[in-house]
Amino acid sequence: MLSILSLKTPPGESLVDITPLVSNAVEQSGVTAGLCVVIVPHTTAAVTINSALDPATPEDIITELRRLVPTRVDFKHQYDTPADAAGHIKAALIGHSIELVIDKSALLLGGSQSILFYEFDGPRDRRVQVKVISG
Repeated sequence: MLSILSLKTPPGESLVDITPLVSNAVEQSGVTAGLCVVIVPHTTAAVTINSALDPATPEDIITELRRLVPTRVDFKHQYDTPADAAGHIKAALIGHSIELVIDKSALLLGGSQSILFYEFDGPRDRRVQVKVISG
C-alpha cells in the first residue's frame, strides 16, 4: 500500500517530525508485520531517523549542516533560489529514503527515535511517499 503525505514547509530550512503521520499510514494499511519505506521525491529535502525529544538536537543538526554547506552565490547550480544548490547538497548528505521494520502493527523505533523530514529550500508544498509492504 502506498500513502502520500502532504506537507507545507515554512520559508528557509526547517525540520518536521513526521513520525505520527507515518505511523498512521502504517496503521491504516492493516499490515501487522513487514516493512515501511519512506521516500522524499524532492531534491532539496531529505528524511532520516534521529531524536526529536530534545528540540536542541534537530537545531544542532541544521546548524551543523549550514556550517558544512553554507548558502553561497558561487555554486555553479543556481536554479530558483540562492539556497537551491546548498539544498541539493544537504539533501544528498542526509538521503531521500529510510526503511523501517513493522512488528505487531507498529514501527520498530528506539525510545528516542523519530522520523524527521528536512526542508532545505522552503517554503514548499512537499510530498512524502510511504510504502507499506506486508511480510
